Amino acid sequence: MSEHEFLSYKYLECEVRERIAYLTLNRPEKRNALNDIVMVELKHAVTVAESRQDVKVVVIRANGKAFCAGADLEYLKQMQQFTPEQNLADSATLADLFLTIYRSGKIFIAQVEGHAIAGGCGLATVCDFTFVVPQAKLGYTEVRIGFIPAVVMVFLLRKIGETRAKELLLSGKLIDAVTAERYNLINAVVEADQIQEYVYQFALGLCEKNSASSMLLTKKMIADIQTFPIEEALTFAAKMNARSRTTPDCIRGIGAFLNKEQISW
Repeated sequence: MSEHEFLSYKYLECEVRERIAYLTLNRPEKRNALNDIVMVELKHAVTVAESRQDVKVVVIRANGKAFCAGADLEYLKQMQQFTPEQNLADSATLADLFLTIYRSGKIFIAQVEGHAIAGGCGLATVCDFTFVVPQAKLGYTEVRIGFIPAVVMVFLLRKIGETRAKELLLSGKLIDAVTAERYNLINAVVEADQIQEYVYQFALGLCEKNSASSMLLTKKMIADIQTFPIEEALTFAAKMNARSRTTPDCIRGIGAFLNKEQISW
């Protein structure tokens, strides 16, 4: 697989416009459900987007009525025949995909225009921003089929805290977009006829108004600093603060600010 180019994927459409990479799940007849092929293709596309200098923001979206319905039913049947080693490898693929998005230096936006369930909701969860249409339902339904939401739990606890995470993960219930926003699971509810333009303008604003290196360092700190004791966190923060002052973007940005010049990133 090519290191810096998207491929002709079976279940994924990819394009780059104005420094925004669009990764579109394209398995509408299966409600964009996840199987081994989808996960491998998505991981490759995410890695390509991460490597490209002409990409600052990545939008994950989907064709059809659902954003992603979670694991494919046929694939779930196949999993019953997996060896322990195969099951571990499959789980590790999902974990690696989520971690790659979470730790990526690019900004990831989930554009959710239909139901996001189980692993599909997990995919939206690990993105930096999530915008959802009012009609969509979200939830982690794994406990209702005897499964567990193991991988997404790692990220959901960080995102919304233990009380709400327990409520969603242990009940397996679906919630509407307004409730998801109230739980801090998503950033905003956007009308269906407006969400495409809304996400585009939001992503374009990040590209034009914000330094790529500043967003990268800030995102890295958010991921790392939560696990540090307070003194270690502050030491780390001071080092990162000092480091950022010498970056070309900071020198350029402060110079433009002092000279009252408009800067475009």
